[in-house]
Amino acid sequence: MTDIAVIDYGMGNLRSVSKAIEHVAPRLKVAVTSDPAAVARAARVVFPGQGAMPDCMREMEARGLRDAVVAAARDKPFLGICIGLQMLFDRSEEGDVAGLGLLPGKVRRFPAAAMVDADGEKLKVPHMGWNEVHQSMAHPLWEGIASGSRFYFVHSYYVEPADPRLVAGYSLYPFSFACAVASGNIFAVQFHPEKSHAAGLRLLANFVAWQPAAKAAGGNPLSLTGAMKC
Repeated sequence: MTDIAVIDYGMGNLRSVSKAIEHVAPRLKVAVTSDPAAVARAARVVFPGQGAMPDCMREMEARGLRDAVVAAARDKPFLGICIGLQMLFDRSEEGDVAGLGLLPGKVRRFPAAAMVDADGEKLKVPHMGWNEVHQSMAHPLWEGIASGSRFYFVHSYYVEPADPRLVAGYSLYPFSFACAVASGNIFAVQFHPEKSHAAGLRLLANFVAWQPAAKAAGGNPLSLTGAMKC
């Protein structure tokens, strides 16, 4: 049985994700796979990706992975990365496309009118580079990582959870936006831990060791209802 499945739906460079996980868990079997059966057999699942939300949803459906992703998000330790975070929500402004509907909320584009820093200088979209991540809750995946640690981002869209209890971390660009969410066995981040040096590797190591309790958001039960450019 595969210990950790990295889901491959044809979007993004998955080698860096799998290599980072292998680095922190050299004794575990890590498989990059587009086989729904292999995802179902895996003990843990990582759901990464890059690209446009409509393309990612289409490719996932074409490979027959939707049901496997939904099942994994319901009952296995599950880590979403970048668009793997965004796809968990109800709908994205990019292409006005539906997501998996596992978590309530929307995916929004950084609004052009708001992209100005404190000095009046225009900020670029996509949001690209290192930024501080401030922790909104205690969580096993934050173990050993100081709030305010810097992680690497590349994205033009961000999630807007309908339930604020889902927010596990936030960043400023220039306003506060959710960059990490947690609900029971799900933890998902907008940044790229595989590109985030020591803090990112620690988060991945924490995921490998994580034993989730019952489904919850900020310690409260949350029903999973269903089932972009990153």
